[in-house]
Amino acid sequence: MSSEMLPAMSSEMLPAFTESSNVERKQSLSEDQEKSQKPRLGEEFEPISKRQMKKLIKQKQWEEQRELRKQKRKEKRKRKQLERQCQLESNVDGNDRKRIRRDVVHSTLRLIIDCSFDSLMVLKDIKKLHKQIQRCYAENRRALHPVQFYLTSHGGTSHGGQLKKNMDENDKGWVNWKDIHIKAEHYSEFIKKEDLIYLTSDSPNVLKELDESKAYVIGGLVDHNHHKGLTYKQASDHGIDHAQLPLGNFVKMNSRKVLA
Repeated sequence: MSSEMLPAMSSEMLPAFTESSNVERKQSLSEDQEKSQKPRLGEEFEPISKRQMKKLIKQKQWEEQRELRKQKRKEKRKRKQLERQCQLESNVDGNDRKRIRRDVVHSTLRLIIDCSFDSLMVLKDIKKLHKQIQRCYAENRRALHPVQFYLTSHGGTSHGGQLKKNMDENDKGWVNWKDIHIKAEHYSEFIKKEDLIYLTSDSPNVLKELDESKAYVIGGLVDHNHHKGLTYKQASDHGIDHAQLPLGNFVKMNSRKVLA
């Protein structure tokens, strides 16, 4: 190649080289701009933690359920209005209950549950006795003519104290029971013998009427007939009058005339 052609070639190629260099320069500038626009870790944006994400999700759910909550509040108000209306119509609101309690006339008849058989029962039967006492107490509290209700030999050390312990553990509210006399002493220590009548299914005497001057004793014993005749024997040994309820005249029973 001759030297004369070099100047011509270099002059023709110069614009092309210039254009390519300009394109490369523009591309590098645009790449630098993109890099400068991208957020750098730790400078502008930090990654969202799991705790923040949960908070955002909860906030979104709370917003979405706003109408549902409003509807529930509306339904609750309507339900309460309906309940109040029903109470007024059926005359069972608080004022009427107070009026019923004011109309209560207490009977002078005394009813005693003799808890002196504590040591003869296993824990399962102690729990059954506890439930029976709870029911007796509740029914007597609801009655318009409640009897004078007694629990005797309750928690006495000579009788084992299982019943009181079970009540302390499973029904602590018993200490606040009203209209009931709970005593650790035996009933014979504060009621005269001539005022007592022991109710036992083994007695040959059938009770025909209730004498409100008397104190009727029920044996607090769940024994599944393991100690048959025990309460009758105890009443006879202590010279206490005894009788059985006239269940045969009112209830047809295939087994012994014994009620829980």
